[in-house]
Amino acid sequence: MTGFTLDFENKFDGAIKDGTYEVVIYIMNEDVAGTGTEFTNVNMIIRNDIEQPHKNQHVFHRIWKSKETNKYNMMMFNTIGYAASLENGKQYGSMDELLDDYVGKPIKVRVKNETSEYNGKTYENLNVKSWDKSEFPIVQHEYKEAPKKSTDVTTTDIPADDLPF
Repeated sequence: MTGFTLDFENKFDGAIKDGTYEVVIYIMNEDVAGTGTEFTNVNMIIRNDIEQPHKNQHVFHRIWKSKETNKYNMMMFNTIGYAASLENGKQYGSMDELLDDYVGKPIKVRVKNETSEYNGKTYENLNVKSWDKSEFPIVQHEYKEAPKKSTDVTTTDIPADDLPF
């Protein structure tokens, strides 16, 4: 067999451990849970242009709309926007325009593995505990696939009856 070389510097590091990581926002888009609750997905990649564990692994965070008001708590968007060094006071014409402004921005997150329970089931989750400005504002991360704007992301609604679980 020719043409294949193992490189143990480029391997999966396993589950992301508790800690602080320099990440870049890869995708930010709105979606709807099976229960009908709307939320925003924040998909981040641990940067590979900085020496740190878990390079190229994804960290996910969801910002949920309130069930009572059907609106987002803008404090979360402001917190992430501050960490991403977005322009304070900038106005956006649409939610997609706002979300697209985050894409490609570097931030520093502190994450923690936690156990939660919902409807009698126990889940292991990697939760973002804090957001801060990156110590490395110039991003030289090499993407496997270019970052996606919210208008580039499509979601597919699958009826619950069609799911095998």
